[in-house]
Amino acid sequence: MSEAGVWRAILTGARPWVLFEHGTCVVLTEPEGDLAHQATELLRTFGPVRGGGAAGDFGVITLDEGGGWLVTSYRPDVLTHVAPGEPPAESDVTIGLFGRSKRHRDATELHVVHVEDVAGPA
Repeated sequence: MSEAGVWRAILTGARPWVLFEHGTCVVLTEPEGDLAHQATELLRTFGPVRGGGAAGDFGVITLDEGGGWLVTSYRPDVLTHVAPGEPPAESDVTIGLFGRSKRHRDATELHVVHVEDVAGPA
């Protein structure tokens, strides 16, 4: 399944979302205008990891049926998918650190790969 397909199954079309190259998804709770631009600005502001603060915090949610993990951030609208076999080990700490590093890459590279509006894929 494609990364966009994974997110489509997780989010079930409740709100628009934007997927970035390394698996980070920004869910737009108050969408307006250009969704890719709005998500890019949110990720640019709230995605980079900064030591000693909330930006370094994460949680790990195990997905059903071997779908991997979601790594949360201090922003509930910014999530990163980690696929099975992607992290070097399968402890929550390792998965969380790996997902957090993917989020940081997405927040600094800012390469949108998919936009999903509630009306369907864009």
